[in-house]
Amino acid sequence: MHTFKLTKKERLCSTKLIEKLFEQGASFYIFPLKVVYLKTTLFGEHPAEVSFSVSKRNFKLAVTRNLLKRRMREAYRLNKPAFYESIPEGLQVAIMFIYTCKEVKDYQSIEKGMQKALKKLGDLMA
Repeated sequence: MHTFKLTKKERLCSTKLIEKLFEQGASFYIFPLKVVYLKTTLFGEHPAEVSFSVSKRNFKLAVTRNLLKRRMREAYRLNKPAFYESIPEGLQVAIMFIYTCKEVKDYQSIEKGMQKALKKLGDLMA
């Protein structure tokens, strides 16, 4: 049974793994998110480690970037248990969610995009 918490161990922090993710990982786009993922061996017991990014070029104010990252984290956190169920046992994945829209979207549109992205990721992992 998975909880709705997003713990420190579930966050992608390793600089080496992030570099490897962008060099060797695959990606797809589902509005308003670009998803970069890499099947890998992680050190934790969780099936996925995630990170969230918003472009400084599109959103100059840190307040706005932080708002969008909070919305993405919340959408991921609430939809994470169903995503974990779709990942086969023993497989682990590193994921980076990048917000690509040029304007601030409301939470509902971000959550809808996150649900579609997690469903597609689950299908790709199977």
